[in-house]
Amino acid sequence: MSLRMIIALIETMRPKQWIKNLLVYAGVIFSLRFFEPGALLRATAAFILFSLISGSVYIMNDLLDYRRDLAHPQKKMRPIPSGRLPRSAALVYLIVIALASFSASFRLSIEFGIVALIYFIMNIAYSIRLKHVVIIDVMIIALGFVLRALAGSVVIHVEFSHWLLICTLLLALFLAICKRRAEMNLIKENAGNHRAVLDHYTPALVDQMTSVVTASALVAYALYTISPEVTTKLQTDNLIYTFPFVLFAIFRYLYLVMARDEGGSPEKIFLQDKAMIIDLIGWIVTVMGILYFKP
Repeated sequence: MSLRMIIALIETMRPKQWIKNLLVYAGVIFSLRFFEPGALLRATAAFILFSLISGSVYIMNDLLDYRRDLAHPQKKMRPIPSGRLPRSAALVYLIVIALASFSASFRLSIEFGIVALIYFIMNIAYSIRLKHVVIIDVMIIALGFVLRALAGSVVIHVEFSHWLLICTLLLALFLAICKRRAEMNLIKENAGNHRAVLDHYTPALVDQMTSVVTASALVAYALYTISPEVTTKLQTDNLIYTFPFVLFAIFRYLYLVMARDEGGSPEKIFLQDKAMIIDLIGWIVTVMGILYFKP
């Protein structure tokens, strides 16, 4: 296996997308077990395994979509559609990585392995059929985020909060719908050739969905921070002071999508937009300070 092919394989597995898998740490953070070495180690193992599994999903997706990707101005440069990673080799790597990852996942935790397997099967269904079904396509993307958060909870054997489910689902839907809007703006009349489901979306529909999900996500997070159940469990009612960071992040993201035609690659925004990075760091520091450094 040449260095060039290794680089092409890693690129196909989308390391930048692995930032999404940081959601597995939500369970260990909000269960107040972040400074427990055993729990943190298991969460880190879960992050690594989920990254490998999601990476194998991206290989599979590119194998199935390489013809459509050729119609996209950016995706046509990916290793598989461009020919830098032969499809036969990509299929072998997909099988090896997936089998090794699932074997390790079930050894880490039966529950975690089941969640990871559900994620994988769901994405197979998405790649083959569900990504062509309007509304269901963005729902599946959002459920992928929920499964990441669920995996982080089951791997350390803590209860999966219904608040974490609601907030994760709504925030992920927000990102997925914004991504569809960005794709429509980027490839315009050729959108259906790249992703058939885009023919079923209209700018008015996407904007209306964005408005509904944006408002719902903000209200859900605000209610979460002041919920008696949460304040009792976390022994603090100060999480409400993290709300301005969430509000700014959503408004900033909307600005980047609607005013600057960005949003096609959410991970790019979170890794490169300075205002977003500062805001996220501020949110993390504030959450950790409130939860772990109480008077």
